Amino acid sequence: MAEVVDVLGLRAQLFDLEQPRTATMPIHPSHRPGYHYALYRRHEDTYAPERGPRSSASGLVVCMEHSGTHIDAPCHQAEHLMLTGGVRAQDVEGPSGFRTLSIDQVAPLVGPAVVLDVPRAKGVDELPDRYAITVEDLEACCATQGVTIEPGDIVLVRTGNARYWHDTERYLAGPGIAGKTSHWLAERGIRAVGADNMAWDVIGVVDPDIGSDLPGHLILLARRGILIIENLYLEELVAAGVHRCTFVCTPLKFVGATGSPVRPIALVPLT
Repeated sequence: MAEVVDVLGLRAQLFDLEQPRTATMPIHPSHRPGYHYALYRRHEDTYAPERGPRSSASGLVVCMEHSGTHIDAPCHQAEHLMLTGGVRAQDVEGPSGFRTLSIDQVAPLVGPAVVLDVPRAKGVDELPDRYAITVEDLEACCATQGVTIEPGDIVLVRTGNARYWHDTERYLAGPGIAGKTSHWLAERGIRAVGADNMAWDVIGVVDPDIGSDLPGHLILLARRGILIIENLYLEELVAAGVHRCTFVCTPLKFVGATGSPVRPIALVPLT
């Protein structure tokens, strides 16, 4: 449920857009083993009544950069071994990661976002598995919601796939965004994109124009440096009828890394 918070003297609803992280959550095949948490030190380990009443517990987190709700760094994708901006991958990568275009060099993402509920605009609860969202789908959704995509916007797309977070097979087979649609969005000068699916694109589908799978990753990250946030939870946001919000997403400063887990939020002013 959304919380009501005070932000710089303004009351706003705060929506948590992160999916819960568990060892059984869906993981893209390229990013397995995914996630593991172990309670390494328990309260019983540190409790010593002769030293006072306090005890502590702490755990160990092991995860891939691209597990759970996360953001991709520009260095995550290349086209013919070239990163965005004409940087040769082999010139900036090494055993400890990337010297440029890595996630620690991505500033906190704070800005206006447009929320596109594609299933609702089509009169359904969710899109079918493997469905590729077209330019016409987004244009119709914008018209239905009465919104426009402006330069500098962060575009959040709901497919309805979030409801399958606890069904790995179905979640990984979910809908996504077609390559031409990613190109159409990039041409509008957007700042970042995000969706409630595993890979923004439809997993395993080769784009006929690009000649590879995950065309949006090439078009957005490798060619334009447009950030991608994956595995968002947008259900409560769209249920509240939100079409525009302020989006906040802060990557961890993993030096040299190709991505980072995130806990994005949406802020919606109360009138």
